[in-house]
Amino acid sequence: MRLHNANPSRAMHTSLLPKHSMRILRSALVIGSLTLASSCKSFLDINDNPNAPQTVSANLYLAPMIHWMVTSPQYDGRFVGRYAQEWTLPGASLSTWDRMGYDPSSDNAAQQWRDAYWSLGQNLVDMMTKAEAEQRWDILGVGYVLKAWGWQVTTDLHGEIIVKEAIDPSRYTFDYDTQEYAYTEIQRLLNKAIENLSRSDGAVDAAYMGRTDVLYGGDRTKWLKLAYGMLALNLNHYSNKSTYKPADVVAAVNKSFLSNADDAIMKYPGTVGSGEDYNFLGRFRSNVTTYRQTAFSVGLVNGTVFGGVVDPRMSRMMSAAPDGVYRGLDVNVVGFGALATAQQPNNFFGFAGTGGTGVPGRYVFDDKVKLPVMTYSEVQFIKAEALYKSGDKAGALQAYTNGVSSHIDFVNSRNQDNGQSPTQISAAEKSAFLASAAIVPATPASLTLTQIMSQKYIALWGWGHDEIWMDLRRYHYTDIDPASGVQVYPGFAAPTNLYPDNSAKIVQRIRPRYNSEYVWNRAGLDVIGGLALDYHTKPMWIINP
Repeated sequence: MRLHNANPSRAMHTSLLPKHSMRILRSALVIGSLTLASSCKSFLDINDNPNAPQTVSANLYLAPMIHWMVTSPQYDGRFVGRYAQEWTLPGASLSTWDRMGYDPSSDNAAQQWRDAYWSLGQNLVDMMTKAEAEQRWDILGVGYVLKAWGWQVTTDLHGEIIVKEAIDPSRYTFDYDTQEYAYTEIQRLLNKAIENLSRSDGAVDAAYMGRTDVLYGGDRTKWLKLAYGMLALNLNHYSNKSTYKPADVVAAVNKSFLSNADDAIMKYPGTVGSGEDYNFLGRFRSNVTTYRQTAFSVGLVNGTVFGGVVDPRMSRMMSAAPDGVYRGLDVNVVGFGALATAQQPNNFFGFAGTGGTGVPGRYVFDDKVKLPVMTYSEVQFIKAEALYKSGDKAGALQAYTNGVSSHIDFVNSRNQDNGQSPTQISAAEKSAFLASAAIVPATPASLTLTQIMSQKYIALWGWGHDEIWMDLRRYHYTDIDPASGVQVYPGFAAPTNLYPDNSAKIVQRIRPRYNSEYVWNRAGLDVIGGLALDYHTKPMWIINP
């Protein structure tokens, strides 16, 4: 099977897949072989290799692809999160990503690119073909969701991408499509997902899909809500364009999640000794052990921005220094700067060094904590922004309040997934926080974009990196909110020492994946200007008027 994003021959060699992916895929194939062998006496007769079946049941494709939909944003989040100043990587010198740059000749920040074209790629085509032939509309609908997700995250990170020629085994070079086309195609795919997930005829079977649906256990109605949530997100990204339709955004949200119970969230069992089924952000896998929260992100919750009101989520999400004070690092300062040892913020697991293995962590930084693709609080903030821009301030205030309130509950839930140490936010703490006019205005007329977007940032901090960065770019990082007279994101400032290739410009996109595009598809890149050293500073179509 051949597809874009491979080696010169475009062959999909399993040796190029990460061990994590291969073990999950291998497990699915083992299940498939047992199932097929027990149900069909002629199973061995139709395979060239009886130990590696060439065809598997449609549902057996699901688990590894869902796994990557949830997990791969965290791979790239190590870099995207530094553009968005969620966290920083202190070292002996300022890093490329903290300076809004990139790593030349590296695949860093290209995991979602790889998964859209490879981990899903032909596997997704095969699954959807089987599902359609067997009238398994629920699995076909999930396939459309997965394909839409792949294009959405890839274009939001990279801008122009390859869509029309993406899975073409006859090609060795590929032409890029416009971001406008990608966005339109995503909408088409989500509408097809909605159409299929709304069906209950044919061979729709919750038990069959539920065997490998590690997100919703075969519940197509929840996948349907996720499709509507993703459609709302897509449509809301048009906010800078004359074609932006807040009413369409709100309509999609209203058919999406109704509460936290609908969150698209996946469990990490943490049972495999080598770490395959552990949370990417947990201490066991040690992917963010040396990262630290930034001064900007701490400023949103320590009372600096919102009238001196300390957010009760701060101590449940972030990490204090050894002296007990919550601080963040300045992205312009090398290492910990002048902070004394006791003042230097601990890592997200609560340690100054590399300790904490096997100890429950806080919030999403735990080995067994559940991680989401999308949450109820996220779609409520999307709704609040759309209603605000349509002039419905009362509706915006209600959605905004729902977003803040439900995220507090989300924080409490994540701190129960593995019996973590942070105490729960009490009902009294939550009530007092929401009663503050600095957090929830007393009247709809007092609501600001600063509040909506800053609280959305908090709700996505630590896991929703792609959407955080898209929001920042939609507001050009430092736009002023006319209602509040301050930045939409108070305290955010571009690094003072930008990466040299930026030519003093702020980052707007991530360069396409090096190993496929800059090695094998340079002709395609050249057409869109992708060979320019400052290509990552070129504004994307979706952000322009």
